[in-house]
Amino acid sequence: MKVVIPVAGAGTRLRPHTHTQPKSLVPVAGKPILKHIVDLLVDAGIEEFVFVTGYMGRKVESFLKRHYDGKITFTCVNQDPREGIAHAVWTAADYFAKDSEVLIMLGDTILGGPIQEIIASEHTTLGVKRVDVPGNFGVAELNEGGFVKRLIEKPKIPKSNLALTGIYKVNNPKELIVAIEHLLTNEKKNLGEYQLTDALQVMVEQGEKMKVHHLDTWYDCGKKTTLLDTNAILLNRPEFKNPDPSAFPGSILIPPVSIGANCVIEHSIIGPNVAIGDETTVKHSILRNSIVGAYSDLDSSILNQSVIGNDSSLKGFSQSLNIGDNTEINFSNE
Repeated sequence: MKVVIPVAGAGTRLRPHTHTQPKSLVPVAGKPILKHIVDLLVDAGIEEFVFVTGYMGRKVESFLKRHYDGKITFTCVNQDPREGIAHAVWTAADYFAKDSEVLIMLGDTILGGPIQEIIASEHTTLGVKRVDVPGNFGVAELNEGGFVKRLIEKPKIPKSNLALTGIYKVNNPKELIVAIEHLLTNEKKNLGEYQLTDALQVMVEQGEKMKVHHLDTWYDCGKKTTLLDTNAILLNRPEFKNPDPSAFPGSILIPPVSIGANCVIEHSIIGPNVAIGDETTVKHSILRNSIVGAYSDLDSSILNQSVIGNDSSLKGFSQSLNIGDNTEINFSNE
């Protein structure tokens, strides 16, 4: 089975970080979003990949060659113009049109568990999770037999709380291509784009039987707040291994913490829920609930709920004070 992974989007909700790199390469819990996704699929036995690139596509391709050349078979297809997920899948159609099934996984979400049941399902199967605000997502409505009766993207009045999580195992790929071409030919855009949800709904209307698979964990990395939440959740997994604190004498590590290769940490307090990229230097600082990119330099900084990009420099302020009795000093601008 091949997997198609759309990674063409500009990731505007994660700016300024996506001004210089594609969203799929933004780090979380010690490695880029895309590496979390590819590693999960490799563990599930997937060996053939098609990546639909666009925005900064050369950086994605360079990353894949650097980390996966010789380990998986992959092809990169450019999506131009970028007109939604359905259009992205259609761009890659030549690579799976003759197959009996295809797996599609979005390049900006991380699933936290095995996906073999989805892959092995005899029916077209969509990963779902119950959410509190279904109107923010594609939603699946089921009939009494448990099959999908309707799919709708970001409904104004949701009739279900089963959100589509971004993984789709599709039988009859030819029918999927026909459904997408129906949207393209008739210019049936939804929210300004050609939605994969709408193409799958066309298949439902044509009689395709679809099941859903409930996922326990699904991490959204689309904006700063959810990226930091995802970082904390992944770092707190039981299988995560914290670095040896003796490697950073003079500093305090409060687990969970991820520290990349060749980092210098001096006279600092790091953690909890902090991920630091390779070759980064942190001195005289306090960091918690934050992500710091590679090749960065932080000095005399106090950070919380922060995302610092690669190759960045941040130096805070320091004072030498001699304070007498009955004195109040306020540096907070309040």
